[in-house]
Amino acid sequence: MALVPGLAFAHGGANPAPGPSTLLTAWEFDPLFLVPFGGAAWLYYAGVRRVAATHPASPIPRRRVVYFVLGMSAMALALMSPLATYDGDLFAVHMWQHVTLTMVAAPLLLLGAPITLALRAASPNVRRGILLPILHSRPLKVLSFPVLAWVLFAVTMWWSHFTPLFNAALDNAWLHRMEHGWYLGAALLFWWPVLNADPGPWRMNHPTRLLYLFMQMPQNAFLANAIYEAGTVRYRHYADLVRTWGPSPLKDQELAGITMWVGGDLLFLVAMGFIAYGWVQHEERAARRIDRQLAREKAARTAAAATAPSEGQGPNSAVAGG
Repeated sequence: MALVPGLAFAHGGANPAPGPSTLLTAWEFDPLFLVPFGGAAWLYYAGVRRVAATHPASPIPRRRVVYFVLGMSAMALALMSPLATYDGDLFAVHMWQHVTLTMVAAPLLLLGAPITLALRAASPNVRRGILLPILHSRPLKVLSFPVLAWVLFAVTMWWSHFTPLFNAALDNAWLHRMEHGWYLGAALLFWWPVLNADPGPWRMNHPTRLLYLFMQMPQNAFLANAIYEAGTVRYRHYADLVRTWGPSPLKDQELAGITMWVGGDLLFLVAMGFIAYGWVQHEERAARRIDRQLAREKAARTAAAATAPSEGQGPNSAVAGG
């Protein structure tokens, strides 16, 4: 459901200078985006309603619904708002679009736990015959392996920015759509083992998840610095674009590098903060469980001691007294 809207829409081209009215007027309501986007939202909503009807004592937690709505909103912001309108005019805007798609929309969609929702909303036959075999399939197990997912995300960032693909996607709408789908797909695979909101083939403990995220920060910084210090405009599309407003193409490229560096690392730090908080909560729950277990064992020992015969009052005490 998350990947389909990412494949639906891309845009590029010269536009007039943005102004205060841009936030209201520079939105692109393309049906190729709205139809799958609306379909994904409807499927999620229908799943939530079905679970609430069939399991009234255990509905989908409200926070999961909020996360999913926020993720869909972030995806709409990236692919339909002025970010999409001006992504072909300014590299910095294009970078904000990709950061929003991979670092905001993808994790929020996963926090909505769509896999768990699908498993709970599906009929037993669909769950056993379709969903669980896919979830346990070897291809998905390989693709979601944390090391591979980490490498795939990093390679996606480097390969797309340092090959002709990026410039070609700016000039070809369908290639741009595929690029968005690739970015979103790689981001979903990257964030899946970190968030643990849904069942998956792989589980990581909290220290490993922190290291997993932390190790993305240096490569993100190196890539951003390579864009910032390029010295020449990397993409012919931006160099040849006739634009009478805004920063020069080289300055725009430097701003894009700064956006990737600061925005990306800041969002990684925010995610690490949430993982660290979850780790603390996990340890506190584990400590409470241990305390309850120790309390039960102590109570059992106390009860056993209270019911046991006292010393000197056993069966042999009368003989000893005689």
